[in-house]
Amino acid sequence: MNKDVLGKLYPITIVPYDVNWTSLFENEKQFLTNLLGSEIALKIKHIGSTAVPNLSAKPTIDILVEIPNKSGICELIMSKMNVNNYIHMKEQKNHLMFIKGYSPTGLEKESFHIHMGSKDLDFLWDRVYFRDYLRENLTVAKQYEELKLKLAETYKYDREAYTENKTEFIRQITRLAKERH
Repeated sequence: MNKDVLGKLYPITIVPYDVNWTSLFENEKQFLTNLLGSEIALKIKHIGSTAVPNLSAKPTIDILVEIPNKSGICELIMSKMNVNNYIHMKEQKNHLMFIKGYSPTGLEKESFHIHMGSKDLDFLWDRVYFRDYLRENLTVAKQYEELKLKLAETYKYDREAYTENKTEFIRQITRLAKERH
């Protein structure tokens, strides 16, 4: 599928915060822990807007999994994830990424983005700083929500442009969050 077809099938939709997002994360975390084991899934964090109470978001649960930095681990993870209906996003070159809940007819009721990498991949773990800053600063969280709503309207069928246009805001807030720690 090309970018335009994907955009129409999976448009950017921002919905009000759903209290069920936390339990969806917890259930998926437990499934991933059972699937991969605690020697592979070292830490599992709920990231992204669904991890920030009262923040509107795309209804997809973002999960970050710390994995060991050792030979053969990626192949082992890919085999376990693929047989359990996770789709490996091969386009993602900097870390392992899997999605679940994307059907040929659109987004399912429950969908997930699972990012995996070792603890030395700062660009991944910066997402925790960003999440925590939004949790602690409601005004900034509201600014982010307003930005996302505006971008979702402008780039409804272009996920890449939507993401790209949030990047500078995320960078600035992440920098502030890291300076505080």
